[in-house]
Amino acid sequence: MIVNSNLLRLAGVVLADVLSNTGPADVKLGWFFKQNRDLGTKDRAFIAESVYGVLRRKSFLSYVCDGEDPRKLLVAWLVRVQGMSTRDLADSLTAQQKEWAQEIKAKKTDDISKAMQADLPEWLWDKLVVQYGEEEALTIARSMHQPASLDLRVNLVKATREDVIAKFASEKTEVNPTPYAPNGLRMAQKMTISRHVLFTDGKIEVQDEGSQLLAQLVAPRRGEMVADFCAGAGGKSLAMGALMRNSGRIYAFDVSEKRLQNLGKRLKRSGLSNLHSQVISSEADPKLKRLNGKFDRVLVDAPCSGLGTLRRNPDLKWRQKPQDVLELSVKQTNILARAAKLVKTGGRLVYATCSLLQDENEVIADAFLKANSDFVLVPAGPILQQQQINLDTGPYLKLLPHLHQTDGFFAAVFEKTAAKPVEKIDVDNPAISVDEEVLNEKAVAKAKNIAKSAAKTKLASKPKSATKSTKKKA
Repeated sequence: MIVNSNLLRLAGVVLADVLSNTGPADVKLGWFFKQNRDLGTKDRAFIAESVYGVLRRKSFLSYVCDGEDPRKLLVAWLVRVQGMSTRDLADSLTAQQKEWAQEIKAKKTDDISKAMQADLPEWLWDKLVVQYGEEEALTIARSMHQPASLDLRVNLVKATREDVIAKFASEKTEVNPTPYAPNGLRMAQKMTISRHVLFTDGKIEVQDEGSQLLAQLVAPRRGEMVADFCAGAGGKSLAMGALMRNSGRIYAFDVSEKRLQNLGKRLKRSGLSNLHSQVISSEADPKLKRLNGKFDRVLVDAPCSGLGTLRRNPDLKWRQKPQDVLELSVKQTNILARAAKLVKTGGRLVYATCSLLQDENEVIADAFLKANSDFVLVPAGPILQQQQINLDTGPYLKLLPHLHQTDGFFAAVFEKTAAKPVEKIDVDNPAISVDEEVLNEKAVAKAKNIAKSAAKTKLASKPKSATKSTKKKA
């Protein structure tokens, strides 16, 4: 790593802005690079890597720095995380920074808390310990101290995985098939892929392997009607469109017009013609009513805390609060309930998040099943196995960075069953019951006639004396 004082200064400027917690780190970095277009690719990479490196280890680095001075944090990251010596940094640091480096290097950390070792806020650490136990929680957290790999998805409409591998090989660029996703590739080293001919021609898209597996779990078939209810920029919509070989129809719904505009650009590259985006005001948008019961497949990749993506978005763990998770769980419940109405009988509903928290995952899925007796849970494993994806999973799909080298993902698959018969009791004759699913008008009339006939028979069978006595009293 080449470090110079000016790059360190610029990284400090960005980091100070990011630590203000007023917006996503990637947005602030993007804005900074637009204002500094003269920076080269390597300079940008150093600044971005430095900022994200500090965010991943902010709790630990703040401890060895005795505070959150952005300039100090960057020196601490270089010395304590990257393992650089003061000699390596001699030409890059000011006299004050060299003094900081000596102090930071000498700081003992033997007695730091487990939450600090995990580099998580206390509330999040406590939740993970409850779910996974202390040892595995620490393993999960540490796995997210490392940057994510660059995963690609091959667009089956325009290329095969073998074709793309051969193209990269001809350029001496190493790529390997992803372990699980059948159309995925993982790059050994990151590169600027947006200008590569494979990308501009629409033959590849950047997409984490876990996200690709969600599309496989929906398992859309040719000619079907499919809804991506929270489509965002449409990565999974595009993946499903390719799996359907450009047949059928996919609706990509989202409340953000800007995100759907980004999908439009990607759609042009993809060569797909079966995907249609639609802006909705909320999950309760009246436009959705006419589509109730029309879809074979519905994917709900719900808005969530994003705490499964900390390898890519480490600022989230410092920005999210417990109250945010509570508010999100209400939103997730409402969105899932509304999306379920779109599913036809026999259709499939997939609920997914990129969160590690049960509050956003199992709790939401279990509550949905209790509230919707016409849906049943379908184990994720067999669905994936039908597509030659051997992934050891329980009733739900749960992907963890330390086990699967993907972002943290959760998914539950539900199937809508035929409505159960509801018995109605004829008020004139409680012994007569009818099935509301199959009873037609003739059957109703017949039932009423039987009841009337029974009543007349009962009246006729009474003694004549009783009848005369009744008349006299009248």
